[in-house]
Amino acid sequence: MEETLALQSERDFLKGIEDTSQFLLTTFTQRHRKFDEFFRELIDLSEKSMNQMFTKTYGWLFTQNAHVFQELFVELRRYYSGGSVSLTEVLSEFWSRLVERVFSLVNPQYQFSEDYLECVSKHAEQLQPFGDVPRKLRVQVSRAFIAARALAQGLATGRDIVNKASKLTPGSECVRALMRQWYCPLCRGMPSLRPCHSLCLNVIKGCLANQADLDTEWNNFIDALYQVSEKLEGPFNMELAADSISVKVSEAIMHMQENSVSISTKVFQGCGSPRPVPARSKRSPKEPGGNRRPFRTYSPEEKPTTAAGTNLDRLVTELKERLRPMRGFWVSLPHTICNDERMAADVTNEDRCWNGQTRGRYLPDVTGDGLVSQINNPEVEVDIARPDVRTRQLIMELRVATNKLRHAQTGQDPDFMDSEEGSGSGGGDRGERYSDDWPGYGPYSPPHNKPPRNPASSPGKPPRVRERNGSKWNRNNGHGRVKSATSGPAFASPPLLSLSVMVTVATMWR
Repeated sequence: MEETLALQSERDFLKGIEDTSQFLLTTFTQRHRKFDEFFRELIDLSEKSMNQMFTKTYGWLFTQNAHVFQELFVELRRYYSGGSVSLTEVLSEFWSRLVERVFSLVNPQYQFSEDYLECVSKHAEQLQPFGDVPRKLRVQVSRAFIAARALAQGLATGRDIVNKASKLTPGSECVRALMRQWYCPLCRGMPSLRPCHSLCLNVIKGCLANQADLDTEWNNFIDALYQVSEKLEGPFNMELAADSISVKVSEAIMHMQENSVSISTKVFQGCGSPRPVPARSKRSPKEPGGNRRPFRTYSPEEKPTTAAGTNLDRLVTELKERLRPMRGFWVSLPHTICNDERMAADVTNEDRCWNGQTRGRYLPDVTGDGLVSQINNPEVEVDIARPDVRTRQLIMELRVATNKLRHAQTGQDPDFMDSEEGSGSGGGDRGERYSDDWPGYGPYSPPHNKPPRNPASSPGKPPRVRERNGSKWNRNNGHGRVKSATSGPAFASPPLLSLSVMVTVATMWR
């Protein structure tokens, strides 16, 4: 009989925890699924809008270089999915590949070797052929993607923590205390008598002492989730960032076209004079790409819109509403269980409840929260000298997740903070404001771009192995590349700064 009642007590206790934590589990599971689907759809729609925009503008010219853009989105998806990818290096690699293609296309009268194009891309930072667009796009994309990934991973972590913390095995002392409060009235001939509310609290607090120790880190975690979600509906808006990729890239190409004469002159001075294309017959107007038009930027009315519309605002609003009541969940769990009329008497019924001995008031004080406080628990004997190992592990998981979320609030990816010239993925621009990239977010403008590095004093970068047929290029840790000893002449910085700007109109993409 006693064994049966003990098993029933344990089942009732675990069922109470499961029912109470179901709100958390459902929220984290559903929110993670919705945000994850939404973010992935945004990336897909961003790539689709770019393909449509560029195909319409350039047709065959874009399709023969489409792999450059496809690779960018492959890497963005890999980053969001949790891959070890540096967004700064991904975007740097994209612009390096793009400058080689645009440079060749704005100078169709010349033919360029592999080494020559290496020289062009190696000094792209100094030349700034795309103006300030690469920096703006890096700020937008890095911060939005870092925040989006951190939020999605944080929601998944919250789901896993709730799953682990709510699945516990009560100790023998806990089970005996549960049985005494719920079934001793039955043995005394008072089956309808419920335990006093304070008695229930002492028993449940003793049984959930380790879970209560999660509270501090849990609250920090919930606060960090809330703050990142606010960033996503503000300056780190993922919708705006995804939609800006195609527009920013078109602005960059147009900038290089409009300044192609001065850029080409500087390149020819620094990398050497290229070889002219051998004489050939006049191209037929029927040849693919014969009717190309120069790139142009798109007005807000023309810009492609995502199918998701303003769903991000709605998703964030719903998430924040659900996060608020999650604070203090683990210390309030005993109160939630004991407030159930099936588990204990109402708090106002203090004189007609089971006090552990008979019908009457429960006199002992209610103990505090957490493991250490259970030293004075009159109902459950708890060994406070032996912290629960699994609870310590959950606390560490919460700290790691909170740390990532806090870094995401400043646009930093902790996985790459020490490997990217001291900046991390967007971390080096934490002081920048967003008025030029995000209308309506303050009166400040970002600072001017940092001065170009001196190539002579910069450390060499590992070479990049490439294929001319458009297949994926191999990288050495994703860094840039270095010109081999047998390649063209070294780029001379001083002459570049003294060259006059030519006023002739450059040949556009054709």
